[in-house]
This record gives sequence, C-alpha cells and structure tokens, in this order.
Amino acid sequence: MAVENDAMLIRRELLTRISRLLMQGQLRRKVDRIPLELRPKGAPTSRCCVYKDRAMIKYKIMALLGFSIQDEQDELIPLSEYAEHAFERDRISPRPLTVVDEVCSACVKVSYVVTNMCRGCLARPCTINCPKNAVEFRDGQAHIDHQKCVNCGLCKKNCPFHAIVYVPIPCEESCPVGAISKDEEGHERIDFDKCIYCGRCVSSCPFGAVMEKSQLIDIFKALQEKTERKKVVAMVAPAIAGQFRAPLGNILGAIRQLGFDDVIEVAKGADTTTRNEAAEFLHKMEEGQKFMTTSCCPSYTALVNKHIPELRPYVSDTRTPMGYTAELARKMYPEAVLVFIGPCLAKRHETYMDANADLMLSFEELDAMFVAAGIDIVNMTGVKLDDEIDSTSRGYPVSSGVMTAVRSRLPEGTDLRPLVINGIDKQAIREMKGFPKACAANMIEVMACEGGCVGGCNTIANSKVAARQIGVIAKK
Repeated sequence: MAVENDAMLIRRELLTRISRLLMQGQLRRKVDRIPLELRPKGAPTSRCCVYKDRAMIKYKIMALLGFSIQDEQDELIPLSEYAEHAFERDRISPRPLTVVDEVCSACVKVSYVVTNMCRGCLARPCTINCPKNAVEFRDGQAHIDHQKCVNCGLCKKNCPFHAIVYVPIPCEESCPVGAISKDEEGHERIDFDKCIYCGRCVSSCPFGAVMEKSQLIDIFKALQEKTERKKVVAMVAPAIAGQFRAPLGNILGAIRQLGFDDVIEVAKGADTTTRNEAAEFLHKMEEGQKFMTTSCCPSYTALVNKHIPELRPYVSDTRTPMGYTAELARKMYPEAVLVFIGPCLAKRHETYMDANADLMLSFEELDAMFVAAGIDIVNMTGVKLDDEIDSTSRGYPVSSGVMTAVRSRLPEGTDLRPLVINGIDKQAIREMKGFPKACAANMIEVMACEGGCVGGCNTIANSKVAARQIGVIAKK
C-alpha cells in the first residue's frame, strides 16, 4: 500500500483537480493555473523556492495527463497544450512509469555515512575491519572514502557507538529486481527490460518523483463520446470491496453514477480462474510435476519471465480473473470501451497487454473522481450483487485468498501442500530460485504485495482494514 505522506497527498490533490476540471469541461483552459494555485507567491515551499515547487507540480501533472517527462522537447510548452494532445491521442503508452527529474534530485549515491556520534575511539574497529581501507581518521573523526567503499557494511556493524548509518536510495532499495538506478546526471532511470511493475518505487520515493502515467483523460473522453452501440463498461477488481467504508453494492452503484453503462465484478472471472487452476493442479500432479504456482499476479509472472526462467514450467497456464472477465465483457459488449478498475501498476500493464481490455483506472483515480463529482457512496442506492459469484472469488485480493478458493474446488483427500509467498522482495526471490531444486510444497501462491492486492500501490485504504472488510463480504 502507498504510504500516507505529503507526496501522496499532492498526487491525490492533483488527480482530484484534474478530474474536477474534466467534469466541468475546463481542463484545457485552467490546467495551467494549477501550479500557481497550489504554490502562490508567499506560500510555504517544499523545495528551494516557489518556482521549483511549481515546476515540480507541472511535471507531475504532465504524468497524470499521460506523458513521459523524458519526452519533453520544449520546456515552454504549456500544460494546456499537453492536455490538447492527450484528447487527440488514440493509443496509450506501453510504459506506465516516468521519473520527474525536477523532483528526483535529493538522493545521493552514498550508502554508509559517519555521523557526529563518532567518538574517535582508540579501538577504531571501523578502520581495522574495513577490507578496502576506505575508513580513515582525520581530526579525531572517522571518514569514509566513497571511492574505495564497497558498501559491505562492516564498519557500521562493528562501530560500538552506532555512529555509522546506512543511507539508502529508497526507490533502489525497494526494487526487488534492480530495475531502477541513477544515470550519469544523478537522476533515476527505469530499465523496463528488468521492471516487473510491482510499484514499490512509486510507493517508496519520498519525493514522489516516480510517477504512474494516468489514463484519466482517455477514460473521460470515452465517457463523453459513448453511444448506444459504443458503451463504456467498468470491470472492477475484488479489492475494491475494502477501499471504501461502504457496502460493495454502493461502490458499484457509485461507479455507474460516474457514467459507466455497466459494472462487472472481476470476481466473476475469478470463478473461472479457480475452476481452471484447480483442474490444472490435479492434472499436473497426476503427470508427476513437483509443484505448481499460481498465475494471478502479473508482477509475479513478469518476475518469472524476466528473472527466474527456471520457474516457467511450474507457473499455472490459467489466465487471471481480469483476463477472463475482459473476455466475457468483450462478448457481451463487442464495441464497448472496457475499463479495468484496479489496485496496482501491474494490473495497468496487464490491461495494456490484454487484447480485450482498453483502459485502466486505479483506485486512487477512482476516489479522485468520486470526490470531484461529489458522490456520497455511503448514502447512495446500491446495485444488486451477482448471486452467482462464489464467495471465495471475492476473497482473492487477500493473501492466501487464491489458495483458499482453489482448495475449495479440490476433491476431498487431495494431497495439497500449500505455500504462500506474501510479497515479492529480494529474500523471496532468493527462496523462489531454489524451488525447482527442492520444494516441500506442491502448490504455491505468489503475491507481489504484502497482504495481497489490498496492499497494491494504488490502494487508498489500510491493507489490514481492507482485508477485514473483504473477509466479511466473502462470508456473506
């Protein structure tokens, strides 16, 4: 889940303002004034000056209009012109992330630093234990030569006064696959050949420099141009049930009120995923395969394809709930614009890759639209839920939810030895790399986010609270 902080609050404020201007039909005319309204002269600033703050806000808005910052050719092009281009485009970018250089400037490539807690002790274990002679004493204080330092951490480990601290680069530290690093100018760059779209860099950057490119304008354009033949249909991920303090029927009704012609629960597709994955598990066990992993998390399948190819034979061939739902929706509405509403960056990329889906709206963006439209979810009339959806399918977004659903479809007495990977980090990747050689479990659920989809980088509710709400709905 995205950590609640000022960087996140600014992003949500910008999303709300953009949504409100879109609904008023004023985006092209008023978008250029947003940086000035948020940072008027004389107001407190977060960077060196009001002009730096305004530049930061401008480039964040560019990302929310759907553009990469690196595509900028002329700094004098106003936001209104980018908004015009956004309304004219007929395709979206396959790369959903961009780094705002104006914001990404404060982190330095230094891992270990000596603080003023250094007592200049006689023992000097930091110097003695450094394998590269990178620690020296000057004027009674330890100093680290970062040209020699290899970041082994032995100086920090051996300092009796805890005077040496580890200073990480948050986005690099959080990325489990090393897909983000500084270029020669000191700005972070994303290697999309490595990226698994887990969104950890977005959540961890304390400056909000890593931005997800929004499709808000594309969705508003579709809603404006919809016809009886070309409808706009929302496909809503099960994790939505934990995002608002309101019944699920009310949330779906609120989405309809935004102008969507129909709202389909992705839990309906999860029913198909459960049936197929249970049947596939039984078939693979009969064939003698050692184990099978789930395939519902696009970050996990991207991880396997890009970084752990030895796991490919063990990944389920079953499609994700979103994939099955999009296939169903396309049959129901052949000419419609299908918009997936989901919790994370990985699902945005999956939506782009799926031939049946068109656009993606994050939970953050959906919340901004509700606020901009003045929709009161709690007190509105809800829609009737689909009674044919299995209760376990609405429990998919919680860690072990997929496992619980598949277990419910297996014959009694089936030899099921489950293992749940609750979040993909460097340690989990090391563990998974060893599975083909030795694995006690025969079915493994893997979720990129701790807690499951309720912990996605685009969620707006506390993951534990969301999990409890989903548990109540699943039981009903």
